[in-house]
Amino acid sequence: MTVHGEKEMLPAVSEADGVKALKYFAERYTEANRKLDPKLNASYEAGALHAIDQAGLKAARGVRPQGYPNFRPLKFHDEHVAVPKQAGWPKYFLADALTNRTDAKGNAMRWFLVFSRDSIEEQWRAVYFATFPNNRAPELKTEGGYAEAVPADSTSGLKVDPGKLGKTYADYLNTGKGDEFAPGRYTDTLRANRVKQSHPIGARLQWEDQPASYPPVALRTKDGGALVFFSTVSHMQKTWYKGAKISVTKELQGLVEGSWKNSNRMTFTWVSGQAVKVPAKGADGKIRILNRVERITSAKAL
Repeated sequence: MTVHGEKEMLPAVSEADGVKALKYFAERYTEANRKLDPKLNASYEAGALHAIDQAGLKAARGVRPQGYPNFRPLKFHDEHVAVPKQAGWPKYFLADALTNRTDAKGNAMRWFLVFSRDSIEEQWRAVYFATFPNNRAPELKTEGGYAEAVPADSTSGLKVDPGKLGKTYADYLNTGKGDEFAPGRYTDTLRANRVKQSHPIGARLQWEDQPASYPPVALRTKDGGALVFFSTVSHMQKTWYKGAKISVTKELQGLVEGSWKNSNRMTFTWVSGQAVKVPAKGADGKIRILNRVERITSAKAL
């Protein structure tokens, strides 16, 4: 009998292969950071995480063109894999593991990585990354040992569908309107900080946010809501006043296009990946942004 993965509801991956994907990620991540070669991370990352980390490698290479041969190898242990049953492609799963990296207090950090692939022939690649306070993510709903994938469309049963989260968040950052998001570091505080920083000495900053094209990933939580990973893009234009001295850090110079020394305007683009807890439709509470990872991915002199 032939089973068609594009039609049948099948586990995205076996637990053993999920752990193998983590191991492969750790090996390639270590190699890429030792060589500081931005071409390498396409083999183990895709989507928003690829854009973020590739920019990081480009920036670091601008400072250390010889690479970073003493980079400490990334190690995982105590691995867990949350696998949904899915029909069609892409397929994805969530893996988490303790690492040999520590937080500011010296505690071992647990990394959460969403892996995805578009066909059976492809290598699993990480598309989202997050860490959570006390190394604990929202508790996922499981049935028969499998997690539940939440659709991105209006059948999600959530206050905001995963496919609309990027636009909803970008619109909020642009206008401050809407009450979908809970107050916090990445919502009202982020907007307030942008206002405070909009007129540094000798310059002016203008911001615009938009949803990214990378697909979201959502898994049902025990309370009927969902843990959702989605991405956005932020653009910032910096205009220096006449006579102001323009400075660009050495790290950022690895990303700059154009002659910034002869310009008084530059645009900067960030890609960010958010991990959020979305309540079920009709439930109390607002969307909480649990983690946000971002990086400048490009800079252009105008």
